[in-house]
Amino acid sequence: MSEQPVGEQAAPHREPEYPIFPPPQTWHPPVAKVVVKRDLVPAVSVLSTVAVLGLAVGWLWSMLAPPQQKVITQTGVAVPPIDYSYHKFDDLVIFMLLALGAGVVSGVATWYLRERRGPVIMVAATAGGALGGWLAKSVGVAWAEGRFPVPQSVKPLDIVQVAPVIESWWVLLLWPLTTALAYGILAAMNGMDDLGRRLG
Repeated sequence: MSEQPVGEQAAPHREPEYPIFPPPQTWHPPVAKVVVKRDLVPAVSVLSTVAVLGLAVGWLWSMLAPPQQKVITQTGVAVPPIDYSYHKFDDLVIFMLLALGAGVVSGVATWYLRERRGPVIMVAATAGGALGGWLAKSVGVAWAEGRFPVPQSVKPLDIVQVAPVIESWWVLLLWPLTTALAYGILAAMNGMDDLGRRLG
């Protein structure tokens, strides 16, 4: 090996020194929690608003539901004609369709209250639908009786129009169940832990 002057000798090889950084910290979004206290007052508003919608549904049903045709017998009893069985459930079906429509509207409209999304508001809308269905049935039958009053004097074989009625109470479940179903489908399609209520 050839000799080199002391000043010209190569410096020993050193590894480059890099600054030491702390290990990166993973950011975790805040855990979504059910907000109860803050949503109680809006829940009462949602419940009452959906329930009041039952007045409109009841009025609409009283205007759309056809009257029942009945024949006065020799004993003075009103009985339905023979072919009335074809139209026996017209009043019930109309109420079912109105309740289904009101349930979808209630569920979708409540979902658009984005800052209040959650189970508290969904329960309030469902309870409001149950109350609204009962209200629609009660006032709808009363208004229908006002449209078709009982005739004062009848004789045998007269055909009279009787106010429509809703014979089954099971139809009152359609509105709240449809509201919960519509809200649940929209929540399932959302895919966010907080349902997007914290988004600006």
